[in-house]
Amino acid sequence: MTDSNDTHPDDGFLDRLLDVPSLIAPSVSPSGLVVAWSWGGRGAAAEAYLRSSTGDDEPLRLHGAGEDIVVQSWRPDSAEFLLALTRDGTERVRLMRAAIAKVAPVPVTQAEPNFYISGGELHPNGRWLVFAANLDPVTGGEIEVSWVFRQDLASGERLVLAKPQRANQPRPTVNAQGTHVLYSRKDRHPAGRQYWLVDIDGKNDREILNLGDDVELRASWAPSGQQIVVIADSGSHRRVGLWLLANSVIHWLFDDPHIQIESAFVPSGTGSMVAIENQEGARRAWLYDVASHKRQLWPQIAGATLLPLAPLSDGSWAARFYHARQPGDLMRVAPDTGKGSVLTSLTGLPKVIGALPAELIAPEDIRWTSGDGLRMQGWLYRAKESAKGTIVEIHGGPTYHVENRFDPQTQYLLRRGFNVFMPNYRGSTGFGLPFQNAILKEGWGGAEQEDIRSGIAFLIEKGIAAKGRIGVTGVSYGGYSSWWAITHFPPDLVAAAAPICGMTDLVVDYETTRPDLRLYSEQMLGGSPTQMPERYRERSPIHHVANIKGRLLIVQGMRDPNVTPENLAAVRRALEGAKIGYELLTFADEGHGIRKRVNNRLLYRRLAGFFEAAFAAAG
Repeated sequence: MTDSNDTHPDDGFLDRLLDVPSLIAPSVSPSGLVVAWSWGGRGAAAEAYLRSSTGDDEPLRLHGAGEDIVVQSWRPDSAEFLLALTRDGTERVRLMRAAIAKVAPVPVTQAEPNFYISGGELHPNGRWLVFAANLDPVTGGEIEVSWVFRQDLASGERLVLAKPQRANQPRPTVNAQGTHVLYSRKDRHPAGRQYWLVDIDGKNDREILNLGDDVELRASWAPSGQQIVVIADSGSHRRVGLWLLANSVIHWLFDDPHIQIESAFVPSGTGSMVAIENQEGARRAWLYDVASHKRQLWPQIAGATLLPLAPLSDGSWAARFYHARQPGDLMRVAPDTGKGSVLTSLTGLPKVIGALPAELIAPEDIRWTSGDGLRMQGWLYRAKESAKGTIVEIHGGPTYHVENRFDPQTQYLLRRGFNVFMPNYRGSTGFGLPFQNAILKEGWGGAEQEDIRSGIAFLIEKGIAAKGRIGVTGVSYGGYSSWWAITHFPPDLVAAAAPICGMTDLVVDYETTRPDLRLYSEQMLGGSPTQMPERYRERSPIHHVANIKGRLLIVQGMRDPNVTPENLAAVRRALEGAKIGYELLTFADEGHGIRKRVNNRLLYRRLAGFFEAAFAAAG
């Protein structure tokens, strides 16, 4: 095993990988004159930048004193914006306001609060802040449920606009006129979401969007402030419509089971709706003119993903661009008559990464069949030389999916001589609503784990992976699945596991996680631990640790508010009681996932050394 203090021939390559910043929360001002983004992974925290959309000036680095910073939202006139700051992964957000004319951020909420903020917008009048928080306005203490607040930025007085009944992340947003606040509730059913509208003075709080207690909805204001874009699950697909403030009527625009919509929104500066569609794990976009009902396919680039964000002031668009050999970037997309589109980086990323893309490895699209006949998809990265073994990287969520996308950990493990396999199991997004909802039939620890196991077996059958030389790792739900694999699969299928911030005891996880995340557990497991005690016990890896035959490395951020360190403490007691050996790597300054450069350098080296030793021991 490589010790953290030892040198390794691939350290230089690792350092260049870690120098690549990850693109976080790119946005465009409503005027189209300014773009913003955050870069994570390069240092101790994520840093936020502003730049003219023309790209004529140098990026301006915003306030930072060790916090992770993103631009949270823009005032409708683009004169001001809000910053959201957190520290060391605690997810306890502090909000700051800043003016474009003089970028000098000013705090509007306290540092490292004892509550969780969701959303945050400046009212068009510049005097009020609207946000949600699980805060008791009288005592200042933390409560279970997040309420919606309007805060006077001069006096600090907070007016409660709405009081949902169950813990949720309401994420309130204000319309362009500043008359109404839209927010979500999950009071009726763990799987459903409804939207409510309240006047800016806290009067006339009413439910406006409810298509069933257990139906998932998403809604956002159109720039007009008189329409709301609605995305509603309908079993086989999602339909998209516009709810009109004038008469409370929804006009459905798309309702086609052959079109799997992921998201839809109307950006400022255009009359077109952006729709993102999933096709077998890949994303493509199109623009829909709401007035003419005409649809225009967004430019596509073979082997890459290009997703529109918003129009810029010169008529071009800002867009996300990425693939495995192209780290994610914020691009200007300008038409080139007769030649497609011209892409120009708005962040300056090409200068940062230099010639690194030429050394990166692209994945292969892999398909296999799970135990019940459901077709699966994943990505296989092959090491350039004969592989030492295969590492299965299991994504978190589970409502997420892995794409053809740059990942420094993957590229480093490839350089260290491992094949890397990334499965998209049932429950993953990107393959249509029925595939995503298929995990709900049995819940966590059900058929989705067979999807992963059958993918590993497929690689063995095809001679890509060798028995006894296969390991698993992943973050969050990927960490849970890693725990599941090492406690349920034989050593010839999984010889080693490195769960990162993974749930071990689902009851402990439910009781100690953020209150606004508990409904997700209820949705995925069919109820609370009180309602489903046997399922929570059966699906908790902690009760199966005596089955472990392979090697185990546990990784945990000690400030994780999502999968808390109580999960680690509980499983350590169980492992020691069963006399099962393990290695442990903890980070005192990390939360849910390992994000800081110095910590990732240690983690990636430790993972490679751990799997090397485990596979060597297999003979």
